[in-house]
Amino acid sequence: MTEERKNSGEPFENERSTEKIVSSENMFSEKPTLEDIRSLQEEFSAERNWNQYHTPRNILLALVGEVGELSEIFQWKGEVKVGLPEFTEEEKKHVGQEMSDVLIYLVRLADRCKIDLPAAVLQKFEQNRHKYPAKKVYGKSDKYTAYE
Repeated sequence: MTEERKNSGEPFENERSTEKIVSSENMFSEKPTLEDIRSLQEEFSAERNWNQYHTPRNILLALVGEVGELSEIFQWKGEVKVGLPEFTEEEKKHVGQEMSDVLIYLVRLADRCKIDLPAAVLQKFEQNRHKYPAKKVYGKSDKYTAYE
């Protein structure tokens, strides 16, 4: 497959299966994994004797607060382009920090609820493949009920 095709943003056949994937110029680091993040947060909380406060409800409310803080960065920006080209480096750093807070709390919530988050993500993608068949929804943004 050509680099041009990979970076086009159009779906293409995955070499290992028949599922469609979309290429991106941005790649995540391999580390830390979600398990690494879970373990780091568990250690961080235990060192501070905070586990007693980390009930699912409290973690969820903290997560919502962090999503609010992330939202504030975008609130008055108008439509924001992919890659955040209009953002300063300081604003991009702030976005990353707030996204990190959201991820940490989400992983912590999954841990405290005893949910295997990576497995749940894979199950959800499988559900979404059925709810949003690529041939039916390609280029459309309707709710899944529109395709039933």
